Amino acid sequence: MMISRSIGDVYLKKAEFNREPLYAKFRLRDPIIRPILSSDPTISVHELSPHDHFLIFASDGLWEHLTNQEAVDIVQHNSRNGIARRLVKTALQEAAKKREMRYSDLKKVDRGVRRHFHDDITVIVVFLDFNLVSRGSSLRGPTVSLRVASTNQQ
Repeated sequence: MMISRSIGDVYLKKAEFNREPLYAKFRLRDPIIRPILSSDPTISVHELSPHDHFLIFASDGLWEHLTNQEAVDIVQHNSRNGIARRLVKTALQEAAKKREMRYSDLKKVDRGVRRHFHDDITVIVVFLDFNLVSRGSSLRGPTVSLRVASTNQQ
């Protein structure tokens, strides 16, 4: 699982989500006694450097259609405004291509049926200011604001 198993696939973590409206092909036949997936993260430490400009947090739905480098290139070469949405759209365009359909046709598919075409996609992009981070935590920076793009089907 991508993103330390913390985003998505909730039906594998909690029994109350392993039922309708989740499609039968995704539901587990046997009752969940304990979570099949853990949302406890695997933690790794990466020392920030001046070359680190952003972090991309995304569910496996994004990574099924984009490589790490493709996602990085999209973020580096586009405006920050709406960048998570752009990543989701690019992944959906790839999903449509794999199904030999146009993106515009995929967008017309009812959200409840889209699960047959692609997994849900959640993306958060956090931009870093190395100079602010490197001066230490004693300096108070601006309030962080996150925008999230998602294709989660309810």
